[in-house]
Amino acid sequence: MFNVLTGENGAGKTNVLEAISLLAPGRGLRRAAVAEMAAAGGTGGFAVAAELEQGALALGTAVAPATPSRRSVRINGAEGPANRLAEWLAITWLTPAMDRLFAEGASARRRFLDRLVLAGDPGHARLATRYETALRERNRLLAEPAEPDPVWLDALEAQLAETGAAIAIARRALTHRLDAAIAAEPEGPFARPMLAYTGETPESADALAALLRDGRRRDRAAGRTLTGPHRDDLAVTMAAKQAPAAHCSTGEQKAMLISIVLAHAALGDSERPRLLLLDEIAAHLDPVRRVALYARLAASGAQVWMTGTEPAPFANLPAPAAFWRVVDGRVERV
Repeated sequence: MFNVLTGENGAGKTNVLEAISLLAPGRGLRRAAVAEMAAAGGTGGFAVAAELEQGALALGTAVAPATPSRRSVRINGAEGPANRLAEWLAITWLTPAMDRLFAEGASARRRFLDRLVLAGDPGHARLATRYETALRERNRLLAEPAEPDPVWLDALEAQLAETGAAIAIARRALTHRLDAAIAAEPEGPFARPMLAYTGETPESADALAALLRDGRRRDRAAGRTLTGPHRDDLAVTMAAKQAPAAHCSTGEQKAMLISIVLAHAALGDSERPRLLLLDEIAAHLDPVRRVALYARLAASGAQVWMTGTEPAPFANLPAPAAFWRVVDGRVERV
């Protein structure tokens, strides 16, 4: 099913998508701190709730005015960690800010790839959280003037190795599947990317633990951990030009990004309800590409939310489609 939000720039369309994105683990599609998400001039808090027809489930997340930096999550009324949201919904998104994903730093590409992995494997969020917690603690120890306790380092590195190897395995596996799926598609209106997962992270926990142990002196000199999936990258090449995506035009980069998201949607990995949040996705596409995009999205079986300033670009949407008008933050069915 398609849901289309239209309205003037600044009306609040992206705010609606951001609210939906908070029903997934993480910081939402704009990566804003929760303390910055509350409406200006309001109480300082907010809440987002959804009811899922599949399983008659209620999900909610909120920030209370008294604790504006703390986000709470409720699943059928019971409080739980944000990572559990991934057990019920698979949510991915594209925003205009991601158009330069391939020309910017590797951290954004890792987040993008992790979001795609998470859509198929809800346990990926827990792995990432455990890895990041251990990584911060190891980096803190490495930066201290005193020599770190080797026993404590052993324990942290064991956790980093276990979770880091699993993260690398999941990322590489999905990258390979997406690359194969894209290569098998007939030529279409969107630029065809070739994908590769790059980095030195081994898929063996023992091998990663050995690298971390052997690299302590180097990492201590650098003041941070230089080995692990937090250093890996998603390499993208435009097939037609055999050129790295970073060397392609902004339009070509966006077309490749759309190709990746469409290929991922077609995998149909998740048994959970799947949502695609596409902010201003049709704004710069010609009619032929728009029709091709809508056909691929309809075939994915996902619930798709799209935004635009005018309804005209969405005139050829396949049914069922619901149209909503956003005016000054208020949403009305058209």
